[in-house]
Amino acid sequence: MIRVRTGWVLLLILIGSMTAFSQPAGSAVSKVGTTSAAFLEIPVGSRALALGGAFVATANDVTSLYWNPAGAARLSRFGAVFARTNWIADMKFDYAAAVAPLGDFGTLGLSFTSLSMDAMSVRTVDRPEGTGELFDAGSMAIGVHYARNLSDRFSIGFTAKYVSEQIWNMSSSAFAMDAGVLFTTHFLTGIRVGAIISNFGTDMELSGRDTRTFYRIDPQKFGSNDRVPHNIELDSWPLPLNFQLGLSGEVFNTEDHLLTVALDALHPSDNHESVNIGVEYGFQKFLFARGGYHSLFLDDSEGGLSFGAGLSTGMFASGALVSFDYAYSDLGRLKSLHSFSIELSF
Repeated sequence: MIRVRTGWVLLLILIGSMTAFSQPAGSAVSKVGTTSAAFLEIPVGSRALALGGAFVATANDVTSLYWNPAGAARLSRFGAVFARTNWIADMKFDYAAAVAPLGDFGTLGLSFTSLSMDAMSVRTVDRPEGTGELFDAGSMAIGVHYARNLSDRFSIGFTAKYVSEQIWNMSSSAFAMDAGVLFTTHFLTGIRVGAIISNFGTDMELSGRDTRTFYRIDPQKFGSNDRVPHNIELDSWPLPLNFQLGLSGEVFNTEDHLLTVALDALHPSDNHESVNIGVEYGFQKFLFARGGYHSLFLDDSEGGLSFGAGLSTGMFASGALVSFDYAYSDLGRLKSLHSFSIELSF
């Protein structure tokens, strides 16, 4: 007999109040395209991607280092994850992370994020078929994480990260921080509340030899030097600051069946507010089916539907667990995404 938890009813009621938070502010113009390091907003992990990005209050695997570092404090086993997403325009998005629970001291983590592309030909107006040179572009972030349980219900987590982007001979870098909290309620029979503020850091400004040129100070004077070097000054751009608030809870939880519902509200600095929702069903903690929708209520969003599946099984006699996850996400005119993840815990 499946025992339905009463707390999920109130969770559904809270959805109505959170959707009010997500409504766009009248006819205000969004700030899309006004931040640097946009790759920091790409969702990490096939499981969370299949749930539509509604993962801030769930955050119970290694990818919690991205979604809510406070969740890492509740991991009791050493773990590592690698995820690859076939991003738009034939780019590759990779994420790798590891966590190490250290008892009363807390949990330490390390993560690496990369967005890369194949090399392309350099083309100019005079040589539209290519100059014979090649260029590439890419972005990366390295994060160090710390999380700790302050009580049996309240956890905190922090991330310090170095962010870098480059295109051909130009590059920029920044330092940023994330801070998250996770609270398991008592009066709502275990419903979790999570929040994170991410990418709070320094601005980024491209620099490099591609902005170096030569200038003749006074072309009216005979013999004036026409090889005076100078650099073109470029603007600096902020990181994509984001505040995300989430709720999640189990509709029912038995030995054989688990159904989790999650809801996140997003308040980014470079767009209007929106809502992500997700549902996960697990059978005997072995087979999982997931579905979700991202960017709900967001004007001019592309797609939104996502779904996926997962398999979790033991390995060897050591008790190690390995999970394989897949996710599909619809991006409308930008086609679709396919993501694959593998996570190992021991």
